[in-house]
Amino acid sequence: MLVVMAAHATPEQVAQVVQAIRAMNLSPHPMPGATRTAIGITGNINAVDPRTLEILPGVSELIRVTKPYKLASREMHEADTFVKLPRTTIGPGAFTLIAGPCSVENEAMILRTAEFLMERGVGLLRAGAFKPRSSPYSFQGMGLDGLKILEKARARTGIGIVTELMDTDNADAVEAAADVIQIGTRNMQNFSLLKRVALARKPVLLKRGMSATLEEWLMAAEYVMAGGNYQVILCERGVRTFSDHSRNTLDLSVIPPVKKLSHLPILVDPSHGTGKRDYVPPMALAALAAGADGLLLEIHPDPDHAQSDGAQSLDFAAFDRLLESLKRVSAPLGRVLN
Repeated sequence: MLVVMAAHATPEQVAQVVQAIRAMNLSPHPMPGATRTAIGITGNINAVDPRTLEILPGVSELIRVTKPYKLASREMHEADTFVKLPRTTIGPGAFTLIAGPCSVENEAMILRTAEFLMERGVGLLRAGAFKPRSSPYSFQGMGLDGLKILEKARARTGIGIVTELMDTDNADAVEAAADVIQIGTRNMQNFSLLKRVALARKPVLLKRGMSATLEEWLMAAEYVMAGGNYQVILCERGVRTFSDHSRNTLDLSVIPPVKKLSHLPILVDPSHGTGKRDYVPPMALAALAAGADGLLLEIHPDPDHAQSDGAQSLDFAAFDRLLESLKRVSAPLGRVLN
């Protein structure tokens, strides 16, 4: 259910509706808009009796929301969501780049990469302090020491940090170090973890599960939003199919349906989506053309000697070439790189 307030509704009237919803043992989600405020209602198992709310002062109308992912749905929130960060804003009209190595390997490499990106106007660095790996013998990241390196990079260069949270045990440390908390594909349906980041005061980048349908993905986003964190960024990173010509099958066809059904911004990770560095630039350009709001890219000063995912990482020269191509394509599409 969505309560749409009249354009002239006062803050006191909005607060009265919120209080009435809570009195019904339901959860109100006020969503201020350009001209009026809407209040989403979640937590109901059965239908909500509209008469209790429609008689309240300032209420314009009540709308039933049919999608199971209510807060993530355009039915409840028609306008696009913009996620504001210290150095950039993610959302329609912009095309945001987030780049960096798969994992934090050492301080010198992270600082070098952060300085390289800031010189090119890229204000967000991706790097994993904790790394989920298929093999228990592979490099698992530097853990808390890696978070300290990321914090040092932000303090020295001003760059924003995007890093992955793998479990609730390290949630406080990751939240403190990150500007955006990443939930990886293997944890898309880790509901305990989703409930924890719902309490965070940082945006959440939610990667699509490698076998997840669009509805399952949006329902995972709903877990975060239902807990009170409405700053969710979706990220398509490829799905598991029978194809063997790439690491995953990058599903760019999911972008238009996401845009139609949800107001949340969507990024694309062509590095994990293809697993091969030669395929990353064309798929990055295709993501821009398909309507994505940005990219998550793996770059490394020396990819051939990276401790993880070097085969899909661009070196700095290749990133520069891709950046120039993105600038040429983005202008005719009315998009601004940031």
